[in-house]
Amino acid sequence: MNNIAMHAANIYAYTIIATAIVIGLGAIGTAIGFGLLGGKFLESAARQPEMASMLQTKMFIVAAFVDAVTMIGIGIMIWFSTASPFVDALKTLMI
Repeated sequence: MNNIAMHAANIYAYTIIATAIVIGLGAIGTAIGFGLLGGKFLESAARQPEMASMLQTKMFIVAAFVDAVTMIGIGIMIWFSTASPFVDALKTLMI
């Protein structure tokens, strides 16, 4: 195996490990965030039932933001896994 192929294989291996870590931590963070968000919504809706519809709207907006952060991270890691800019930079350096 030549030097470029060996370095490219290492980059792909480390990218797969990083992708697994980002997806796993993103899932854990989103699950914790949704759990806290849902619990606080239920507490506040139980205290003031007349405010439940307004609180529900705001809860869904915050839930979209919590989920969006994870989706952005997953999208970036999928991009790195399929078309790694690190391998392209390695190829230009070795030529």
